[in-house]
Amino acid sequence: MAKKIIILIPARMASTRLPGKPMADIAGEPMIVHVWRRAMEANIGDVVVAAGEDEIAAAIQKAGGKAIVTNPGHESGSDRIYEALKRVENGKLYDIVINLQGDLPTLAPSAIMRCLDPLASPAVDIATLGTIIIDEREIKDPNVVKIITGKDDGPIRPSSIIRAQDFTRLLPPDYTGPYIHHIGIYAYRRTAIKTFVSLPHSLRESQMKLEQLRALDAAMRIDAAMVEEVPFGVDTPDDLRRARAMLSK
Repeated sequence: MAKKIIILIPARMASTRLPGKPMADIAGEPMIVHVWRRAMEANIGDVVVAAGEDEIAAAIQKAGGKAIVTNPGHESGSDRIYEALKRVENGKLYDIVINLQGDLPTLAPSAIMRCLDPLASPAVDIATLGTIIIDEREIKDPNVVKIITGKDDGPIRPSSIIRAQDFTRLLPPDYTGPYIHHIGIYAYRRTAIKTFVSLPHSLRESQMKLEQLRALDAAMRIDAAMVEEVPFGVDTPDDLRRARAMLSK
C-alpha cells in the first residue's frame, strides 16, 4: 500500500539576519511561495505551510496552496510543523512527514524525493540529506554542519545512503574524513516526529544549537541520502539578491 506523505514547510517572519524573510519578493512572488511550488512539483504528497503569521498564510492561499497559522511562540520548526500536522490530519494519519525549510526557493524537487530513500529501511527513524564537501573552507566553517559517519560505510558517492553517527559544527582535530555537508531537510516516520517533539532538549542540542542531536541522544536512528550539491539557502540580504538573480531567469 502506498505511503501517505505530507510536506510541511515551517515559516515565520522573525529572522535575525533577514527579517520578514518568507515574504521577501523574488521574481514577483514571496519566497515562501517559491518553496511551496518546489514542494508541489515533487508530487509526492500533500503540501502545507505551517505559518507563524497570518500574512504568510494569506500569501500561500492566494497562490492556491494550503497554510495553517500556528502558534508564533514555537521554539523550533519541528514544534511548528507538529502543531500543523495534528490540525491538518483530522483522523487521517500520514505515514511520513517531511520538514522542508522555507528558505530554499531554488531547491530541486528531486532532492525532496531523495530524502525519502533512507526510510526504505525499517530501522531508520528519520531521514535527511548530505553532500560531499568540495570547498575545503567549509571543513572549518562552524556555520556548515557536518555529518560524521562510520568508517565502514565504504566509498561515499552521490547515490549512497549513510548512517549519521553524529552531527557537528567543528570536527575533532584528528578527524580525517569523510567530509559531508549536512542539508537540513528531514523526513520523519509519523511515530518518530511524535516521539521527537515529546523529548526534552538534550544538553548537546542546547550547546551546539543543533536540533537533530536530540534525536541521536535519544538513540533514534538518522540516515542521510547523498545528493550532488547543497541547495541554495537564503539567510542574508546578499543571499536574497543572488536568489532574485537566479529565479528572474
